[in-house]
Amino acid sequence: MGLSFSVAPGARPAPGSLENIFRELHPDLGLPRPSNGDLTPWAEQGVLLLRDTRNLRPSLGDFPAIEPSHPSPTSADRGFFGSRPVSRTNEPLERRGAEPVDRRLP
Repeated sequence: MGLSFSVAPGARPAPGSLENIFRELHPDLGLPRPSNGDLTPWAEQGVLLLRDTRNLRPSLGDFPAIEPSHPSPTSADRGFFGSRPVSRTNEPLERRGAEPVDRRLP
């Protein structure tokens, strides 16, 4: 699909990293698990998910970035779960007077 972590709507099962992102939606924002793994609605709002944010951070300049642990099934319990990575993306946007990202997915 060209978007990190995103898969086509009919793809089953969703990759483990995406499942872990979805697992954080409810405790972080109270959102239900989406019906599919297409993250296009997030990308259309300006969300860019990167697989190697820490190394790419210098290239982003002053662009707001959140650097949680990777949501991989082998490492998500070492800092991703409970870190509120989804809602934390709205904090720098709101500080700049921008609209928060609507994280609801179909």
